[in-house]
Amino acid sequence: MLSSADSARTAQRTDVVENVDVVIVGAGIAGLAAAHRLTGAGVSVAVLEAEPRIGGRMATDSVDGFLLDRVGPLLTLSHEELRALPGLDGLALRPFGPGVLVHTDGRYARWGAPHPRRAPGVPRGGGHRSVGGAFSVARALASAPRHPAASLDQARLSASLVRLAATTTQRLLARPERTAREALTARLPARTVQGVLRPLLAALLADPDLGTSSRQADLVLRAFARGRLSAPEGGSAALPERLAASLPPGTVRTGVRVTEASVSRVTTAEHGVIGCRSMILATGARSAAELLPGLRVPAFHPVTVLHHTAPAAPTTDPTLLLESDPGGPVAHTAVMSAVDPGRAPAGRTLITSTVLGAPPDDTERRVRKHLATLYGTSTDEWELLALHHTRDAVPVMAPPHDARRSVRLLAGLYVCGDHRATSTPYGALTSGHRAAAAVLSDLGLTPSLPTPSTESAA
Repeated sequence: MLSSADSARTAQRTDVVENVDVVIVGAGIAGLAAAHRLTGAGVSVAVLEAEPRIGGRMATDSVDGFLLDRVGPLLTLSHEELRALPGLDGLALRPFGPGVLVHTDGRYARWGAPHPRRAPGVPRGGGHRSVGGAFSVARALASAPRHPAASLDQARLSASLVRLAATTTQRLLARPERTAREALTARLPARTVQGVLRPLLAALLADPDLGTSSRQADLVLRAFARGRLSAPEGGSAALPERLAASLPPGTVRTGVRVTEASVSRVTTAEHGVIGCRSMILATGARSAAELLPGLRVPAFHPVTVLHHTAPAAPTTDPTLLLESDPGGPVAHTAVMSAVDPGRAPAGRTLITSTVLGAPPDDTERRVRKHLATLYGTSTDEWELLALHHTRDAVPVMAPPHDARRSVRLLAGLYVCGDHRATSTPYGALTSGHRAAAAVLSDLGLTPSLPTPSTESAA
């Protein structure tokens, strides 16, 4: 609903001040991906962003030389898949250490210890795992108790992930759809699901309860089994900034708040009316429903991210550390300056930790205490750099989940974002490409680039 002030400004600005082929509302990665595809086809585009900067949830703050992600999703894209996404071929990825480290009852188990294969452009000492070597060794849970039950669980888990890594997308999507917990416990012991897969999927999908669609969970686990856990070099914002840099100058306009949107015109609060032939709504789901009442708004997983710096690094291991205890509060943490040295000033340490769900009132105190346990060191002298809580961080993908929700509402009106696909950066990107392809088709133009698969990667 418009405020009285907005209504007054809108009434004063009824004249069209500009005309373009397509207006895109929202400069997150879905909107920017759509803009890249459209401008590449010779279509004039205006991308309008209400915030003073681009990127949406893929935002990174610069604080005293530290680069601090607000949400910081983990990527499961390979370098090959990244190069296949138009506009992102130059984006650098920083891989985490091999596998993950799981904390359970005071013990640490390195799960998924691979034989790394260095990818092109990745410095020696870091890289991605080959499918064949991803989970081929029995020491995947190297520090687990040496007794028959643990060894059997270990073997079952290793075999299950090897099979998953080799399974085609078509076969995964043909499986019966239920919750991830139901599907995983049907294949593996409940203690393995709870102690290893639950914390891993909590990190990858922000879903600590395993209520996600089993098909989407399998796609994410397959991507991890193939060795693709990484983060953009320079922070999450590097991804939208790379897309925006590929657009013609003046395409993206920040600080422009849209109050009304339709097929033929978009009205802004303070910058006049822009006429268009088509409109793409590329905001978050809640903002999209405010502009187009009737759009479904999914439930969301809230995420709180805390950034600390310490006088001395608690570890130089760049591996992601997971907490198997659902009581947390920390779900996962990493020394991000070990993963990506450019995120911290020279000689300084950056520790990034994530809390899932509604954070407690004393979040920072409880997180600091938990981190002391996880890293085995005092955190009394650690400095809190930032705490960011995002209520609508990750759309819920409860079964049945349609990963290809229509982006075309009618000719000239389209909507895209991770809420129309999968709740991952890849889902948002491919949704933007699908929206652009639909626009070009309705305008009678031939797309110059193929649309990336919406299901080949999570």
